[in-house]
Amino acid sequence: MCSYAIRINQIKEYKKTQIKEAAETNARLNRCHDEILNQVFAVALENYITAAGRPPCEFVWFVTGSAGRLEQGLVSDQDHGIIFKETSAGHQQYFLTFGKELSDALNEVGYSYCEGNVMSSNPIWCKSLEDWRKQLLKWMETESWESIRFLQIFYDARKLAGDAVFVEELRTFIHEYRLFKPSLLKRFSNNVMRIKKGVGIFGQFFVERTGSHKGFIHLKNTLYLPYVNSIRLLAIKEGLQETSTLARMKKLKKMDRYQTFLIPYENYFAKILAYRIVLFRNAETYSDVHFLNINQLTKEERQEIKQLLRNGIKLYQQVQRIIEKGC
Repeated sequence: MCSYAIRINQIKEYKKTQIKEAAETNARLNRCHDEILNQVFAVALENYITAAGRPPCEFVWFVTGSAGRLEQGLVSDQDHGIIFKETSAGHQQYFLTFGKELSDALNEVGYSYCEGNVMSSNPIWCKSLEDWRKQLLKWMETESWESIRFLQIFYDARKLAGDAVFVEELRTFIHEYRLFKPSLLKRFSNNVMRIKKGVGIFGQFFVERTGSHKGFIHLKNTLYLPYVNSIRLLAIKEGLQETSTLARMKKLKKMDRYQTFLIPYENYFAKILAYRIVLFRNAETYSDVHFLNINQLTKEERQEIKQLLRNGIKLYQQVQRIIEKGC
């Protein structure tokens, strides 16, 4: 039997070839990411069991962020957590230690550590089901920017290994609280109020003025997030379990009040996901996939990206009006 280090290295080499081959469509690319993440999880868990024994109770490993939304680019970092069924200090230590080994293995394979520490090795993101409920309630009742940011991160959680019911149950808990306290949706909305604009009224790009990406546009903040954040707000409002932005749009379009309004935005967002693959095919670092050198664009690409930037602002403004009306 291969050693743990050898098996992790085999996955690392597999990732190097398969990710670029899968980068034809967003769906295929993210299926490939899921396959690799599951491989790392399985190998890490098998190795951990030999030292610490089998898991003491049922648990689920979830991914969030772009992985949770099935929107990872060619280069991606880690965003994940654990929910285990039974509350116990011993269980907590078991899963936290496993979370550390899992995070290290993912980093070794090529998924860099999350700068915000959204990883299963962090007690904030590794808890029993009951302690998760308490934490979500605390976040919903605490009026701070950080608590809402954490709620948004959790809301995009998607089961990768284990029982999805734990994740869905906690997301339903958020929906139920929102019905009880409608002001929660307004707090979510306020948290994403400040959108970084990428294009001016005269059609000029707003580029980074300093740093290593001076002269580039921050594609994640200016183009991608306005769509993601706006649709998440509607998903929270309507109590959806779907996590990908496109899947949320498809579900929302089945509701009369969103059907006509969302049709063009679904197409716009699909184009954005396609552009992320085409424009960043040679990206090597996580930051590379967030900044776009506009000098490398064709005239046609510049015009289309400007329009996608404008449409993202329009979507955001329309969703804000819906939230403010409370309808």
